[in-house]
Amino acid sequence: MGFHIRGRVLPRGERVDVYVEDGRFVSEPDGEVETVLEDAWLLPGLVDVHAHLALASPAGDDAAVAARVRASGRAHLESGVLAVREPGSLDHSSTGLGPADGMPRVHAAGRFLAPPGRYFPGLAREVHDDQLPDAAVEELNAGGGHWAKIIGDSPVGQPHLAATFSTSALAEAAVRVHAAGGRIAVHCSVPEVIQDAIDTGFDSLEHASLLRPDQVDALAAAGAAWVPTRIINSGIRHLIRDLGYPETVVREIERGLDRQPEVLCAAAEAGVPLLAGTDAGMGPHGMIRTEIQLLLAAGLSPDVALGAASWSARTWLGLPGIEHGAPADLVAYRTDPREDVSALGSPSLVILAGALLIDAR
Repeated sequence: MGFHIRGRVLPRGERVDVYVEDGRFVSEPDGEVETVLEDAWLLPGLVDVHAHLALASPAGDDAAVAARVRASGRAHLESGVLAVREPGSLDHSSTGLGPADGMPRVHAAGRFLAPPGRYFPGLAREVHDDQLPDAAVEELNAGGGHWAKIIGDSPVGQPHLAATFSTSALAEAAVRVHAAGGRIAVHCSVPEVIQDAIDTGFDSLEHASLLRPDQVDALAAAGAAWVPTRIINSGIRHLIRDLGYPETVVREIERGLDRQPEVLCAAAEAGVPLLAGTDAGMGPHGMIRTEIQLLLAAGLSPDVALGAASWSARTWLGLPGIEHGAPADLVAYRTDPREDVSALGSPSLVILAGALLIDAR
């Protein structure tokens, strides 16, 4: 038996009858259906665009990597997240995971790529400039062909945040990944590396914590997305002090974090794709509602902030919405989460690939 849900599909808010049959949305059911919810607000699932499933897992650090990945995935499902992009991991345990594994749809990027001694011990595949392009393609393929991820700057091995790879190495890696049919992401914080990523054709800027207002237009023209991971900003403030950075450097970084709301609003106005990611792994999994709240607190409109974790993010990842023939991924709420973001904490229904995961009617 299939499902029938009546509600308003965001972002347009039109009232529709949604039918689920054989794991997909259909315009008209062939057989008998059960009406499971009426008068609801419907999303095609939430998305966490930046989460590291093997790190900070509910399974604990002593569990096998594959078990940690799956436990983290379940935490995302419980929060209504039906798709996760993992920009870097310890190994390739996340590759190809999805609903058949009891997991959100995962877009993995293989292993982190960083130079020797320039990232946190044990996390990255370590490569030099001349090895980076080949390694990026190898990790793209090992991660399922969607993404590769490069650590563009780091506090490790230096007395301050500093670039890890040359501009030419970044450029060649981007060219090679694109030629292989994938997209490429960069962990970046400082304006110089952010500019390198914009100029060399990277598809997404991860964190870009110190992005300057005068870089917004170039970012918009390049068409790259920005994943600001605002949820980790307080952690960054503590980290730079724990690392013993000079006070002048601390003040410069804190000024950059303080101006992030202004830069985010300018980026939204300029048409930069803004996407919601929690950097889960640095913190707990299943925290996408907090990131949406922080985007709202920065001054973004409810449509932009919620879209960054739902319909806009799904479109950017190439995932369909609530439409005929698409896999039936859906989260339903009793109230409009654009008007009351706390509604995201109490989904009435969570359906993944046609399977009813949460039923709190």
